[in-house]
Amino acid sequence: MAKELIKSDRTIQALRPGAGRLSDGAGLYLLPFLKGAGSHCWRFDYTHEGKRKTISLGVYPQVGLALARERADKARALVAAGGNPSQERQETRALIVVRNEAERRVEVGESAIGSFEEVARRWFATKEDGWVESYSSKIIARLERHVFPYLGTHAIGSIGAKELLEVCRRIEDQGTRETAHRALEHCSNVFRFAVAEGTLKSDPCRDLKGALKQPITKHFAAITKPKELGTLLRALHAYPGTFVVRCALQLAPMVLLRPAELRQARWSEFDLDNGQWFVPSQRMKRLKIEKETGDPHFVPLARQALVVLEDLFKLTGRTGFVFPGEGRPGRTMSDGTVNAALRVLGYPSDVMTGHGFRATARTMIVEVLGIDKDIVEMQLNHAVEDDNGEAYNRTEFILKRQEMMQAWADYLEDLRLDRSTHKSPVLPEFKPVTLRLARPPENGARAA
Repeated sequence: MAKELIKSDRTIQALRPGAGRLSDGAGLYLLPFLKGAGSHCWRFDYTHEGKRKTISLGVYPQVGLALARERADKARALVAAGGNPSQERQETRALIVVRNEAERRVEVGESAIGSFEEVARRWFATKEDGWVESYSSKIIARLERHVFPYLGTHAIGSIGAKELLEVCRRIEDQGTRETAHRALEHCSNVFRFAVAEGTLKSDPCRDLKGALKQPITKHFAAITKPKELGTLLRALHAYPGTFVVRCALQLAPMVLLRPAELRQARWSEFDLDNGQWFVPSQRMKRLKIEKETGDPHFVPLARQALVVLEDLFKLTGRTGFVFPGEGRPGRTMSDGTVNAALRVLGYPSDVMTGHGFRATARTMIVEVLGIDKDIVEMQLNHAVEDDNGEAYNRTEFILKRQEMMQAWADYLEDLRLDRSTHKSPVLPEFKPVTLRLARPPENGARAA
């Protein structure tokens, strides 16, 4: 095939508007005035896998005749070797983009592409919208504090079980076993995200099963013995602090809510005439989508609770808040108020807590009052499971929950006034059998 048909650059410079395509042979040609006056575009045609293709080789005069021919020769050589100049160009451009992005990330202090931190932050970004802020902030904080400083810059494919175990044991050494387990769980989610993307073949965290110390499970302290609970209830009614806090203390055992769900209550949620309180879904402990679309939580109000609320409404009704914070205009009382009041009454956090009232109710309503645990769980806003272990919410047990809440309030009142006739299950005093050895042998018995 004829080549180098264009005699020189003078031939190109002599072109005038309206001139047609100028061929240099063997697939190389010039399209005059394609970019405006004096600017002509080089093109190269070739065949790859039976298909005709075209690539651009630059704009004249920036790319002169000699340089255009040099580029065309390289393209011909690639085609002869079975390559595709267009595909190679795309791959080269992609590498340039990646390189430029990597340089930019280094300049602004961001993690390198493909590093553990970069993948972790992309995983977090895909999940963040589905979590409430208080939960998502804890996850990213754990990674930033405990994992990124040690593994963040490592290529995610280079991290093995040994490196992960070192990080987790460093957390354990700080006395936070639960944090170590949660950090490992977050790392596992990041690795499985990389597996889904095709970057990794497996999650190295799976090889650490059983390698960490088990966290010490701590439950909120709660009183579950009738006599002790009666003493506590009398103390709540005699609380020497503000009227608002005293009302909160009196209501806490009766409504079965978490402290935040109680203290952030607004009067617009209450129907005192019919004994109803509907706590907005956004304030309940639920997934973000459930908070946004879920139904409010129904709290039947017993007669004793209504008495407290009617008195409280006279004082705080115009504020909008049931429990406005003292010296905190437009805000509710703080999250530590109830626990602080309990400490004033002589109940430290290892004996009783505001959250512990839920455990008190959960235990004693079932054991003492004999009410079905599913009804209690529903009122606690816990998931109730059927025989197959699947959560269901086919009925809200409205009437039974109303009856239960009134029965519970009646029982609390009876305990406070020391007039309860309910028999709670109590084990007899423990007497080790070895005490018999200290007794003198009975008449006729053989001494040891």
